[in-house]
Amino acid sequence: MTMTFYKYQGTGNDFIIADNRLQQIDKNNTKRIAELCDRRFGIGADGFILLENDNSSDFKMVYYNSDGNESTMCGNGGRCIVAFAKFLGIIENETEFLAIDGLHKAKVEDGIVHLHMQDVDSIEVYDHHMFLDTGSPHHVEMVSSIETLDVKSKGSAIRYGEPYNEAGSNVNFVEQLAENRFAVRTYERGVEDETLSCGTGVTAVALAMHNLNKTPHNQVELKVEGGELKVHFSKSASGYKDIWLIGPAEQVFKGEVVW
Repeated sequence: MTMTFYKYQGTGNDFIIADNRLQQIDKNNTKRIAELCDRRFGIGADGFILLENDNSSDFKMVYYNSDGNESTMCGNGGRCIVAFAKFLGIIENETEFLAIDGLHKAKVEDGIVHLHMQDVDSIEVYDHHMFLDTGSPHHVEMVSSIETLDVKSKGSAIRYGEPYNEAGSNVNFVEQLAENRFAVRTYERGVEDETLSCGTGVTAVALAMHNLNKTPHNQVELKVEGGELKVHFSKSASGYKDIWLIGPAEQVFKGEVVW
């Protein structure tokens, strides 16, 4: 079978996306998904996304990490699939779609995708880091000299160490640049390397920095290796609500590959 695919990127976080509304793609072939995501022997991507029909919303997002395994929510992937749905004519400028962590609203304004994230009810604060779930689990740790940090080795040690072990956590390193601006570098589980951007990661960072009183603002700017993102939110009684991940999503190319 020949599969038509589209390559999308959101601040350097790149994805292979395919229209699977006719259910022609075998979702259990995780070996093939990993092969296609390989940057030397395949197409190359941080993740693989299928757009499918859903009875309760405009479409369904099925997301796989580059290791071929279906994974938890991907924020940049969510923004990219919204741009893809608009490209296909499924939606116009506003949508509601189903992901693994539930329904998400989104809107497109001048090429910028605003993705509504799930509420965050708890943030765990420790001596040297914080932990929270923004659709995916995230370890957040402040550092200095972030530009020279060995993210892969330090992130891998945390991801596989206590208390995360095999289940793992994404690991975000943060340096404050201004009152409402932070630099972020992320080690992603499932990719097992640093990615140029992580949507659920910058969301976690924005909330964690506000929770630590590092910023009084409810809109935070995040500088990632692949560009710029914003996170807007409101404080709730137990955590945070009305959380929006905001940034560009771009189609890079279209192609065909033997599935």
